[in-house]
Amino acid sequence: MKQINTIIFDLGGVLIDWNPLYVFNELIPDKERRAYFFKNICTSDWNEQQDAGTLIEKATNEKIALFPEWENEIRAYYGRWIEMLGEPLHGTVEILKKFIDSPDYRVYALTNWSAETFPIAKALERFHFLNWFEGVLVSGEEYMIKPEPEIFELILSRYDIDKTQAIFIDDNIKNINASNALGLDAIHFQSPEQLAEELKKRAVIY
Repeated sequence: MKQINTIIFDLGGVLIDWNPLYVFNELIPDKERRAYFFKNICTSDWNEQQDAGTLIEKATNEKIALFPEWENEIRAYYGRWIEMLGEPLHGTVEILKKFIDSPDYRVYALTNWSAETFPIAKALERFHFLNWFEGVLVSGEEYMIKPEPEIFELILSRYDIDKTQAIFIDDNIKNINASNALGLDAIHFQSPEQLAEELKKRAVIY
C-alpha cells in the first residue's frame, strides 16, 4: 500500500456547517417563494461566481438590477452571510487534529470560498482550526474554482505535494471526480464516521 504523507481537506460541508437556509427560512417563510429565489435568483451557480473571485458588491448590484423587487433578499445573501455559518463539524475537527498532531502528515485545505468572506470565518473563535493548516488555498483569491483541474494542479505545485502520496477530502462528488481524474485519491465525505472508515481502509490515522 502506498505511503500517504499529505491530507487535503475541503472546508464547507466537511469541517464547517454553512447553510443559507439559516437566514432564508426566516426571511422568506413561504416555501415555494423561497425555492423560487434559490432556483432563479441567488442560485448556487451565482454564489460560485463569488467563490471564483467576483466581487460581492458587483455581483449584488447586478443581481438587484435584474430583480429589483427582490432587493432586500438579494442584499441579505451576503449582508447576513455570517448568520449562515453554523457550528464546526466536531467529529471531522477531531480527525483533523490527529493529522495536525502527527509528525507523519502535512495538512492543507482547498476550498471554494469568496476571498471577501473567508477572512470573516477565519477570525471567528469557533473556527480556530482554520489556522492549523500548513497552507490554505482559497478559490476566490486565485480566480479559479473546484472542480476545475487547474485549482488542483495549483495546490499540488504551490506546496510541492506528490499526488500519489496524498488524499483529498470533499463533500461534493463533482470535486471528487475531478480529483480522481487527476490521479489524486479522493474521499467523498458524508460523515465523520464514514470518513474515519475510509481513512482506515487506506491505513492512515483517523
